[in-house]
This record gives sequence, structure tokens and C-alpha cells, in this order.
Amino acid sequence: MTDYLIPMILLLASAVSLGKKENSYSLLLEGGAEGLRLLKDILPTLVLLLTAVELFRSSGAAELLQRFLSPFFSLLGALLVLVRPISGSAALAVGTSLMQTYGVNSQIGRTAAVMLGSTETTFYTISVYFGAANIRRTRYTLPAALFADLVGFAAAAWTVKLFF
Repeated sequence: MTDYLIPMILLLASAVSLGKKENSYSLLLEGGAEGLRLLKDILPTLVLLLTAVELFRSSGAAELLQRFLSPFFSLLGALLVLVRPISGSAALAVGTSLMQTYGVNSQIGRTAAVMLGSTETTFYTISVYFGAANIRRTRYTLPAALFADLVGFAAAAWTVKLFF
């Protein structure tokens, strides 16, 4: 079914544009050009963010922060709370490690899975979307997004505890 999804979407878009008597090929080209312009605007921000995250990990600062905060996070049962807003790949690695250690059907494994699915890589998302819109000041966005992540983590832990 998934092999036919893109062709079906293109066929549906073509049928709609023909029904409106529009040139579907030129609309497709305009959309592609707009996507490339957006990529040109976002790419520097994306490269900078990915470089900063990799420098943070490679410098040992992430490990140092993990050791410093480990007493707090051992109470929560996961370092995932710290890593998820910064890096999606690091969060997946932490989640995988938790699931390998405790099992996928354990409370910690299930909580990690729900946390990964109910929160976002906040810094990445803000930098990409704000970069695309040429917004330079995050003002209240970052605290609100981090608070939303915290609520997502708490809701994930509560939901898993309630239903499993």
C-alpha cells in the first residue's frame, strides 16, 4: 500500500487541478521551487544547530551534564527528559538503551516509548521554523515549549502508570 501512496497523491492532485482547469505540471514546478527556496533559508540554521549538538556531545559536555544531573534523573527513571529537547537521535539512543536494559514491556520501556512519541526536539524545531519565518527572537516560545515538553514527560509517565 505504501508503495502506491506517492503516485496516488500525485494522481489525486492532478485530477483536482484538471477539475479546476489548472496546469498541474506548472503548479508542481512552483511547489518544488518554493520548497527549494525554503530549504535555502533553513539550511544554514539546520547546519549550525546540528554542528552545535554534535560539538556538545563530542566535547564531553553532555556526559558531564549527565553525571551532574544523574541523581535527579535516577529518581525519574530516565535521562530521556534531558536529552529529548536537544537531540532526537540522542533521545532514540537513550530510549533504545532503556528498552534493552529494562525490556520493552517494562514500565520504564513503555514510558520511554510514550515520551519519545509525545515530545519534540524543541531546540531543533524552534530553530528550523523560526529560521524559515525569519524570526530571530524566541522570547516566550522557548520557555513555553520546554514547559510543554515537561508536561508531555509527566503525562507520559502518568499515562503509562495508569494504563499499564
